[in-house]
Amino acid sequence: MSGRTFDSKDYLRNYSTNNSSSSRPDHPTDNEEDSYYNRSGHQRSLNQFTIDKDFEDTLNVALENIDQNPFVKSNRDLYNNNKNNKYLTNDNNSGDSPDNFDSYSLKSIPLDQMNSNSNGITSNNNNYGDEYNDGNVPLIPGNTPRSSSSRSSKHKPSSASTARSIWSKGVDSLINSSNRLVLGNSKRKIQLPNDGDEFRIDDENEDDMISQSRTISPHMSSSQFPGNAISNAKYNIFSFFPVILFEQFKFFFNLYFLIVALSQAIKPLRIGYLSTYIVPLAFVLSVTMMKEAIDDIQRRRRDKEQNNELYEVLGSSKQIPAKNLKCGDLVRLTKDRRVPADMVLLQSSESSGESFIKTDQLDGETDWKLRIACPLTQHISEEDLEVVKVMAQPPSKHIHSFLGKLTYGDHTTGLSVDNTMWANTVLASGTAVGIIVYTGKDTRQSMNTSTPGVKTGLLELEINSLSKILCIGVFILSVVLVACQGFAGKWYVNIMRFLILFSTIIPVSLRVNLDLGKSVYAYQIEHDDAIPETIVRTSTIPEDLGRIEYLLSDKTGTLTQNDMELKKLHLGTVSYAGDTMDLVAGYIADIGEQVKSSRRDMGTRVRDLVSTMAICHNVTPSYEDGELSYQAASPDEIAIVKFTKSVGLSLIKRDRHSLALYHEAPKRTYEYEILQVFPFNSDTKRMGIVVLDKTRDELWFLQKGADTVMMSIVQHNDWLEEETSNMAREGLRTLVVARKKLKSTVYEEFKTKYQEASMSMVNRDQAMAKVISQYLEYDLELLGLTGVEDRLQKDVKSSIEVLRNAGVKIWMLTGDKVETARCVSVSAKLIARGQYVHTVTKLNRPEIALQQIEYLKTNRDACLLIDGESLGTYLSHFKDEFFQIVVHLPAVIACRCSPQQKADVALLIREATHKRVCCIGDGGNDVSMIQCADVGVGIVGKEGKQASLAADFSITQFCHLTKLLLWHGRNSYKRSAKLAQFVMHRGLIISACQALFSICSKFEPIALYQGWLMVGYATCYTMAPVFSLVLDCDVNESLVSLYPELYKELTEGKSLSYKTFSVWCLVSLFQGLVIEGLSQTFTGLGEEMFLGLVAISYTALILNELAMVAIEINKWNKTMLIVEVLTLACYIGSIPFLGDYFDLSYVGSVNFVWQTVVILSVSLLPIWSAKAINRKLRPPNYAKVQQA
Repeated sequence: MSGRTFDSKDYLRNYSTNNSSSSRPDHPTDNEEDSYYNRSGHQRSLNQFTIDKDFEDTLNVALENIDQNPFVKSNRDLYNNNKNNKYLTNDNNSGDSPDNFDSYSLKSIPLDQMNSNSNGITSNNNNYGDEYNDGNVPLIPGNTPRSSSSRSSKHKPSSASTARSIWSKGVDSLINSSNRLVLGNSKRKIQLPNDGDEFRIDDENEDDMISQSRTISPHMSSSQFPGNAISNAKYNIFSFFPVILFEQFKFFFNLYFLIVALSQAIKPLRIGYLSTYIVPLAFVLSVTMMKEAIDDIQRRRRDKEQNNELYEVLGSSKQIPAKNLKCGDLVRLTKDRRVPADMVLLQSSESSGESFIKTDQLDGETDWKLRIACPLTQHISEEDLEVVKVMAQPPSKHIHSFLGKLTYGDHTTGLSVDNTMWANTVLASGTAVGIIVYTGKDTRQSMNTSTPGVKTGLLELEINSLSKILCIGVFILSVVLVACQGFAGKWYVNIMRFLILFSTIIPVSLRVNLDLGKSVYAYQIEHDDAIPETIVRTSTIPEDLGRIEYLLSDKTGTLTQNDMELKKLHLGTVSYAGDTMDLVAGYIADIGEQVKSSRRDMGTRVRDLVSTMAICHNVTPSYEDGELSYQAASPDEIAIVKFTKSVGLSLIKRDRHSLALYHEAPKRTYEYEILQVFPFNSDTKRMGIVVLDKTRDELWFLQKGADTVMMSIVQHNDWLEEETSNMAREGLRTLVVARKKLKSTVYEEFKTKYQEASMSMVNRDQAMAKVISQYLEYDLELLGLTGVEDRLQKDVKSSIEVLRNAGVKIWMLTGDKVETARCVSVSAKLIARGQYVHTVTKLNRPEIALQQIEYLKTNRDACLLIDGESLGTYLSHFKDEFFQIVVHLPAVIACRCSPQQKADVALLIREATHKRVCCIGDGGNDVSMIQCADVGVGIVGKEGKQASLAADFSITQFCHLTKLLLWHGRNSYKRSAKLAQFVMHRGLIISACQALFSICSKFEPIALYQGWLMVGYATCYTMAPVFSLVLDCDVNESLVSLYPELYKELTEGKSLSYKTFSVWCLVSLFQGLVIEGLSQTFTGLGEEMFLGLVAISYTALILNELAMVAIEINKWNKTMLIVEVLTLACYIGSIPFLGDYFDLSYVGSVNFVWQTVVILSVSLLPIWSAKAINRKLRPPNYAKVQQA
């Protein structure tokens, strides 16, 4: 808050009674109705101020030494330099004489012209002595220590340095002691002005900013800047193989098989044919490399197309490819052309300098953005553009901010993001000329592009752990077999040979099967008609959809539609909603030629509110096929403008400098000139506009914003806070609407100060905001309150209820108000009927933080409602204690959250619970949260595609998440779990056969199956039937929503656990021993019958696997049946070609047939019987549901 100048008795003697003034430039006179000093409506005079003795003494010290003021050469010099400055003149005294000039006034030296950390002097200000250099003078209290001389001085100074110290002491003490100034009996604290305090600039930081800035001019040498060629390729000719191999062999089972394959190059370790081990590994790598190569080739083709796009460059006789553009090039763009590099807009085909761009490929937002050509260059010739110079800030990744200056001749103007066109945006209207300021990797697009981290699913981590257990088991088995030989001879070689023989326990085909399975799941998700337009962007984690325990959701656009409709107006004494909106339309119809009326006249108040709503916005009307539509970045603003249109006041024209409203009743158009626009952002939470009403020749400042910031800006009232809370409880989004009439002199002064602030290269936004606050944002007339409804998404209530029954804990993280979030939570059934809501808000004292959540330790069925301030306190001081308590709650609602807080919550839940976290949102503020989650889901909504593009899965409705998790997540997890264990079973059973054969062969490391038999076993003889398990499902689709409790058992990981793994190991061991033991019983171990042994055991092994697949299938389909039959036919058909491995005469005998049947019966019947009995006695939950 800017303060006022308060006068002691000595000070009052130097002034006339009419000279008391406020630091506010438009402070009203005593006879004006709305006084800044007194918002309640009556005047207070200066003699009502009570000033303590210390303050008066301090002021006297400053006055006593004012003639030695080190900042001023002389009163006459200061007067001559500033005679046109309203702050430095006294209208009531004879301002023509410098002798009468008041050198004391603190406002004589605007602190915003001083550099608080420098030597107290600015290079462009002649008010201060050039020779002055005293770093000890504390222009701003609290940062610069007082000199000892200033503390000890008790007499009038005899030197300039002593005077400076005493003068600075006076000013410092004056400002500090102002904290004790009180107003009348109310003891209201008043703060004197601290113009330079808030936006102090560090010289070193400013020097760094300037030194790193770049100056761009046409035809300059740009060798110091990167080229403009685009390269999104992931690999090059040198990195392709190393990177691919690293990604593949970072998984233990792939690395294990690589070592086994390499060992075959050592002759003593070679077992069978080298191809037996190389071919499966080569197949895996080939599939992966082919997929990666195709993806990278496509990326390179897209890059090539963009790099070779031709652009017109001023001064060049031919068009230039995009990759050859450089900083300083003047590029002409036409409609629908991609912007090739970051540019500053110099000229537009529109006389107003306006151009629209599409930014959906940059930020995901679908609305068009308005860009303004620099006013210095809009109307100059193309030849004159050659002498333009642009000073731009260092490259930055912030797409919504830019600082720069443009110089043309002797004129310089500031540049902002409104004057830019970033690379990869598209010009949506007309033609434009721009100068390139950033190229290549310095562009905003490149700096915001990063290779997303590869997400690894929980199932793969579990499989990797099981593979390590298998490896340890193989090593132990090898050592045991060698120990049975007595460690004779080269025993270490035998250990290695046994390790190689049993390498099939960790099958190399496991990764291939899992990756192909993920592709099948992604295809099924994207082609599900019940969830249309769903996109799988990360195909490596579909199984995690079935393991979600925490769901973090945004509110607006996710749980709600982001389809706004204005439902209510409140004017303090009366509100309008529903049918009473017809009264509003009636008042608007009577606008006509208004006569001056009482402020209590309701019609006037309604007309003022609606007309302000129709003007104060950033909405642009557009006409397509004769239909009027509106475009804006905020759906709230469109809802408000549509409402004013519905009551008879339509926005029909809008450009940068003017807008027009059409009044339907008298069929009259009202013209307004737009002088300034202050757009809404998440920091200010308000937007304002300065307009000139051409009809009445009046200047108005209009503003609307959130109640939290507007309460301190509008005039005192006793209803705003209460009614805002009431509307929030109704689930309405509120905006406070206010206005203020401006004097032309005040606006001109504001315009000058605002222009100066806009030229700053450091802290520009803060400086501009300060000027707005000082000149405009105070004592606004409160017109009313708007309530906009954001309807719930389709089937949100039922979806949340189903997910809660499925055991998913739901957190809602929103930036909205506490009451609005509470209301939406109740209506969306996030908070159950009768559920206790424990509320923690405005908590900023760490010492009582833990007490606030103590109740939740013993009441875990309660819901927590917390705001961003309180959440920040817990995250800063007690994050571990906080999350240990709240992770057990069924629902948490966090309000007023920043995007970073959302991301932090997601990460901390993962760390605290080690559970799978899913985050869902629809806007750019949800991207951080989505990327930090185990599974990120983006909704394509009205806020654009930014969240969708950053997510792992993209959907169009929140209710689609239910099927995505409960059906596709269930199937993906259970299928992959069964597939992985079956592939391991396939390797274990053949290893069991090999182990028994080695034991019976006097512990010799001799291979039982060699060459094609090993390759065929892992590929064409068993792979297709085993892979067909990815089409299996254990329950019908309709039952997963009807019985969401089925999802709970998935989160426990029972489908793939140490228990299920152990069962599969026992089954594999039993079947392997039966197959190999009975085969040896029927054929013997003689060398002459070795081929017969291989034939019967291998045939039984293949048929056993086909039968095991059939036993494991829950629900048959045609594909499974066809695959089984074709695989069996393939094996039988290939037997005649296996003469090198089989005794074909034995295979053709009757003995072979009945012996194979016996082996299969002993191997399969116990397994099938145990499975059937267990299902009967202890049926799983899904079996109970199926029976029901």
